[in-house]
Amino acid sequence: MAGEVLKKEESLNLKITNKSHVQPEEKIGRKEYQLVTFDLPYLAFYYNQKLLFYKGEDFDGMVQKLKVGLGVVLKEFHQLAGKLGKDEEGVFRVEYDDDLLGVEVVEAVAHEIGVDDLTVAESTSNLLELIPYTGILNLEGMHRPLLAVQLTKLKDGLAMGLAFNHAVLDGTATWQFMTSWAEICSGSPSTSAPPFLDRTKARNTRVKLDLSLPEPNDPPTSNGEAKPNPTLREKIFKFSDSKIDKIKSTVNENPPSDGSKPFSTFQALSSHVWRHVSHARKLKPEDYTVFTVFADCRKRVDPPMPETYFGNLIQAIFTVTAVGLLTAHPPQFGASLVQKAIEAHNAKAIDERNKEWESAPKIFQFKDAGVNCVAVGSSPRFKVYDIDFGWGKPENVRSGTNNKFDGMIYLYPGKNGGRSIDVELTLEPEAMGRLEEDKDFLLEA
Repeated sequence: MAGEVLKKEESLNLKITNKSHVQPEEKIGRKEYQLVTFDLPYLAFYYNQKLLFYKGEDFDGMVQKLKVGLGVVLKEFHQLAGKLGKDEEGVFRVEYDDDLLGVEVVEAVAHEIGVDDLTVAESTSNLLELIPYTGILNLEGMHRPLLAVQLTKLKDGLAMGLAFNHAVLDGTATWQFMTSWAEICSGSPSTSAPPFLDRTKARNTRVKLDLSLPEPNDPPTSNGEAKPNPTLREKIFKFSDSKIDKIKSTVNENPPSDGSKPFSTFQALSSHVWRHVSHARKLKPEDYTVFTVFADCRKRVDPPMPETYFGNLIQAIFTVTAVGLLTAHPPQFGASLVQKAIEAHNAKAIDERNKEWESAPKIFQFKDAGVNCVAVGSSPRFKVYDIDFGWGKPENVRSGTNNKFDGMIYLYPGKNGGRSIDVELTLEPEAMGRLEEDKDFLLEA
């Protein structure tokens, strides 16, 4: 029902059958990696949750292959088998040592439900049971693993729930790790692109933070994890190749006279969603609305960092306008705002933002994105449907409830490939209900 966070469903009757930890398969010794200005603001975000579904009958064999492959891939990605710590000056860092527990792996069973029953458009309370660390802050990585995995046996397959500490890595690094893990499990002798581990090459300012874990606002659930926000709905809207083409051609049919570039698919889709979400919220024309994109800065910084840079190398880019201007103008208006904001975020702007933050560090709350906000925190360029561990591509890929707020969007490529895009959107129930009826948004005749 609309007033609850997620549609209530019968419980999965999920049973935990095993809990273990996986360490790198070879000794590495003590390693320390200073967290830098691109990482630190996310300490008060929550663990970044992903959920992938696979068809398959041999659950025990799949689990064994995943664990063995994880031990191999953790040699290069050993930071994920470490923990957060501080040096003697109070600067946060990732610490690895061979005697640490490593990555947490939970095995579970939910015999009565199949993959297809769970690959639904709208998130349900069932899905929460399949992903670890709901409501767990990244700062808690000082005393729990930086990566937790839950592997759940379904009637006809496997659910892989993952929780990554967002103070340690961003989306680009997350999917690079997943790709590497899948390569090893599929029989590759090594990963195709080893991670670049020296964060200080991107920024080397040492910032001391006096942070401690806050008192939890919500009573913890039985497993010690906080409950999700009870007032939001989460839903995936699928835009096919033809719908994406229509959105992009519409926004590019009257090119701007100032000689700027044609609008990209991302800019066109961003404008489309921003306009229709603002309409669905029934905002007044004089209300402000903010569009935020968490942009990858690997190629924007000077000198540029490799695509394989392991860590956070993102910054939030904001643009704001009045709702009346956004909705009264054609979609080119919103696309132009997004385009200009992204293009202006060059190495100089990134450096200025970092200096400003370093002079007065502000730990982001995950909902600090702006008033009446629409925020994009993922990219359809991430090849999430290519994550094949040896038993086929995933049937569905989505995010957990962590770090979601009213207006938060994760973009994924569509399962069928091509130019299709899945828009995973979180909204207040009333606005979501209106958006579901908006034929112009859905591009239904």
